[in-house]
Amino acid sequence: MRGTILALVAALAIGAAPAAQAHALLDHASPAVGSTVPTSPTSVTLSFTENLKPNLSSILVTDQGGQRVDLGSAQVPQGQPAQLQVGLKPLPAGTYTVIWHVVSVDTEPTQGKFTFEVAGH
Repeated sequence: MRGTILALVAALAIGAAPAAQAHALLDHASPAVGSTVPTSPTSVTLSFTENLKPNLSSILVTDQGGQRVDLGSAQVPQGQPAQLQVGLKPLPAGTYTVIWHVVSVDTEPTQGKFTFEVAGH
């Protein structure tokens, strides 16, 4: 009997919990997360599960020494409200870290990071 009551209380508590707000989660990236590309990409493009607030979203790309290699000013491409893109300097062979921070149109922030590798010639 006591187990039944506890299960009922738990079910009611879960049912009474407020609905979670949507967050812009990383859906996919180009270059892909953890990938090795044969040559230097010209940009990093991140696609999210929610539309973004461009003025509150950013991408930082660094080399193995922590030096910034992106061109700054990440932008949401016209007609692609769930994407964020930043241009890159020409990259030599090596491993690069992408650090992103975005705010969805419902004002929920998310962030993350991943690496990709440029194989070189």
